[in-house]
Amino acid sequence: MPAKPTAKKSVEPLNLASLPGARSFDTSNNLQVAFPVGGMGAGCVCFNGYGGFQDYSIRNKPALSALPDGHDATQDMAFAVLRVAGKKPVCKLVEGPVPVEKIYSLGLQGQGYRKGGNTGLPRFAECAFTGAFPFATVELKDPDVPVGVSVTAWNPFIPLDADASGLPLAVVEYTLTNRTRKPVTCELSFHLSHFSHRTQWNKPETSRNSVIPRAGVSMTNLEPGTSEDFGSAALMALLHKPKIKAMWFRGGWFDSISVLWRELSEGTFTTNDGSLAEKCTGANGGSVLVPVELAPGESVCVPFAFAWHFPNCHYITGPGKPNRENACCAGSSGGCCDPKPDWQPWYATRYTDAQDVLLYLRKNYHSLRERTVAFHQALFSSTLPPAVLDAISANLAILKSPTVLRQANGSLWGWEGCFATAGCCNGTCTHVWNYAQTLPHLFPALERGLREQELRWSMDDKGHVNFRAALPERETDHGWHAASDGQLGGMMKLWRDWQHSGDDAWMLKLLPLAKRSMEYCIRSWDPEETGALVEPHHNTYDIEFWGPDGMCSTIYLGALTAMASLCSHAGWQADAERYRNLAAKSATAIDGTLFNGEYYYQKVRWLDLADQSLKQKIETGAVTNPEELALLQREGPKYQYGTGCLSDGVIGAWMAKLYGMETALDSTRVCAHLKSVYKYNFRKDLWTHANTQRPGYAMGHEGGLLVCSWPKGGKPLLPFPYSDEVFTGIEYQVASHLILMGLVGEGTTIVETLRMRFDGRTRNPWNEYECGNYYARAMASYSLLASFGGMRYSAIEKTLWLDPKIDAETIRLFFATNTGWGQLVLTGNQLEVVPCEGKLELKRVVIRGVEYKVVGTKVQSTKGTKFRHPGVRTQATGFPANPGK
Repeated sequence: MPAKPTAKKSVEPLNLASLPGARSFDTSNNLQVAFPVGGMGAGCVCFNGYGGFQDYSIRNKPALSALPDGHDATQDMAFAVLRVAGKKPVCKLVEGPVPVEKIYSLGLQGQGYRKGGNTGLPRFAECAFTGAFPFATVELKDPDVPVGVSVTAWNPFIPLDADASGLPLAVVEYTLTNRTRKPVTCELSFHLSHFSHRTQWNKPETSRNSVIPRAGVSMTNLEPGTSEDFGSAALMALLHKPKIKAMWFRGGWFDSISVLWRELSEGTFTTNDGSLAEKCTGANGGSVLVPVELAPGESVCVPFAFAWHFPNCHYITGPGKPNRENACCAGSSGGCCDPKPDWQPWYATRYTDAQDVLLYLRKNYHSLRERTVAFHQALFSSTLPPAVLDAISANLAILKSPTVLRQANGSLWGWEGCFATAGCCNGTCTHVWNYAQTLPHLFPALERGLREQELRWSMDDKGHVNFRAALPERETDHGWHAASDGQLGGMMKLWRDWQHSGDDAWMLKLLPLAKRSMEYCIRSWDPEETGALVEPHHNTYDIEFWGPDGMCSTIYLGALTAMASLCSHAGWQADAERYRNLAAKSATAIDGTLFNGEYYYQKVRWLDLADQSLKQKIETGAVTNPEELALLQREGPKYQYGTGCLSDGVIGAWMAKLYGMETALDSTRVCAHLKSVYKYNFRKDLWTHANTQRPGYAMGHEGGLLVCSWPKGGKPLLPFPYSDEVFTGIEYQVASHLILMGLVGEGTTIVETLRMRFDGRTRNPWNEYECGNYYARAMASYSLLASFGGMRYSAIEKTLWLDPKIDAETIRLFFATNTGWGQLVLTGNQLEVVPCEGKLELKRVVIRGVEYKVVGTKVQSTKGTKFRHPGVRTQATGFPANPGK
């Protein structure tokens, strides 16, 4: 038998294509596919539809060019090459064909920039991409290559373990299969440019390259620095002992890649220790090569990994310039001084450089992989419609995208989304992150940190919360208006996070601050305590609503209900009674004055409010534009929705229902509103819809849920911005609420229609954009899991509720709480809890309204129905081969 490569332990390739919810794309529809692979809050690269890498967002900020990998010989590159020996050796870049639409882009950049790199190397003829977060696989075939190749890219993603899920690295596993009846000899090599290498043309070198013994290459700067470009990169073969080239040939023009390809294609790969790196100029990088012998029909998996490490961050938001004292650059010749970094990413406090990251990975590779696979299997074996699984899983990628940053103290901070080279709309914006339901379940400690950002760092003595938190974490300024939906939503989320964690001490620490915030909201927007927000109140549409509306007032109702419960638990009975009474008035006001028989709407008011600013502008001649003046006199404030049917019109009721909070709002009217939203705002085809705002979210013959419509007339001449658009986060919010209320078909249709727009050719299925890429609001999709399962858990009551909206004899549902995660398996009224990690502490279970008590490891009703409840740490085993069917 041919000699097999030495390995500590093999790994089994994943079969993603069999999973419900997995998405597959061939060369006809993979143009936009870009799958984020990286650490939560640590940056990422994107694995594209043909098996290459692009969009190296690794320097604590976005870099989203959407261009082919390796389009510049001095730019970030990571790629593999396969050479098969024989009478007619064949050598290929291990990627499929570049989509033709990207070739024109390369031409536009061509002369003067010398674009090229590995893009023009011979490639495999066919490719098929399949993604099921956090794994993505590309299958490659070529009639001239006797070896089939499967490439899988991933990064650890393990619920409750933010540290393991925040490693700045990408794992790439290449499975080679001999398709012939004869032995085959191959050389599989992986190549990485020096990510922190930023030398100028013909200038002295500033990098250091070295060998990681028996494993790979480390590349870093020659001298420490404080710039954001200072850092390191590393490449490693994880299970095989490779040949190592610690430094590429150095020169100008296209020398590095040209010489490297010549060696690879001719089978003359040479090794070096990188010691000449600091004496030469030109593009820099390192390579590893693994020889592989394959018997007929044999397969072998060869995993590589590459990491990045950029410890310096100078971008800040909020007041002042913290840590701006100067520090002279070590070894600088001209006395040049750079400011110290304002903050560091979390990983920089745990790992000294990129090599250190990979050494940790190599030591823990199998356990990290097994735990990530366990999560993947537990989620994708849930009994949910494929489009719903797709939606839930795809938007988990936002946590791996440059939208999310994690500071040295462990606190998470996020943009709303990302532009090509910068974040969009800073500060973990409270009203946008209101919609996001991923963190509180999968990483609840990080979500609780956001409550502290809001109440400890972003609120002043008066209770005003700046809805954009400062970076790095510190007190922020208060010269801008508060956001009513974001600030009030924060109190609902405080209640939710307390229920999830069961941590009384944490809740009691924040409760006085929450009370200050609540009183500010009442004083500012409901000074007469009518139960509805009346005074102008800012919201997620970036404008103020004047007069009471269903959207913000239902969140107000939820916040009052939450505060009544929290104060009662704390023994603050007078405060609890105050909030309870005002909540009752709120429900009466919303139901009694804002419901028109079909849906909740807005009563625009401005003449009789305490805020007379608009009236004064008109009366004093401050409005000089006669057209605008006439509009204001006729319609009142600009940017309202009035008689419109708003998709977010009962969002507070959604949050309350999802969190398990009982409010006094009429549920039949809430259901009527949702039916009206589906009837009037959902369009299977937008061909005749006029949208002068941002039509790229959904247009033409695509379908989607409009933010607002005016079925009864009365649309203002200038309604609120975004009203004619389609936001995925709002679509998920409405779909989830419909399903919670039993309108499963309508909710599922919205999700299916939404995900059809992200078809791989028009849009990237792992990038639901709104104001920027990887938009945080889209993480509302995670709520679909709880909606279909009718599932919630209270650590305070040690109670699990299940009311599945799923027609199946056996129902499997992924669960994650503050203390463990795994699967729930419900057959009839018999439930099995299968923890993958941790435990689920239970005293009782309520299934379809019937209560069951837990006795030891059993749960038994008066009718004798039992279920198993291990409540202990177990391995993730026993998942079905074709889950969810």
